[in-house]
Amino acid sequence: MQLLRVAAGIELISLLVLLGNLATVHAAWVATLLGPLHGCAYLVVVGATLAATRRAGPRLLAVVPGVGGLLALRRLG
Repeated sequence: MQLLRVAAGIELISLLVLLGNLATVHAAWVATLLGPLHGCAYLVVVGATLAATRRAGPRLLAVVPGVGGLLALRRLG
């Protein structure tokens, strides 16, 4: 559960920074560094949710990009 909590936070923060970068200066190095980090965090969120529960609700919520990890955590309670 701790892994899911950390990965969900990283996923959300990295997405917000990527979108902020896209909306403002669009620095290529930011996308180069944070794009793969966001993708890995997303995959860890999905995998950790699959490992944490067999219920369909949290599993489906986990695949929502950006906030899915936090929604799955809330559903897992």
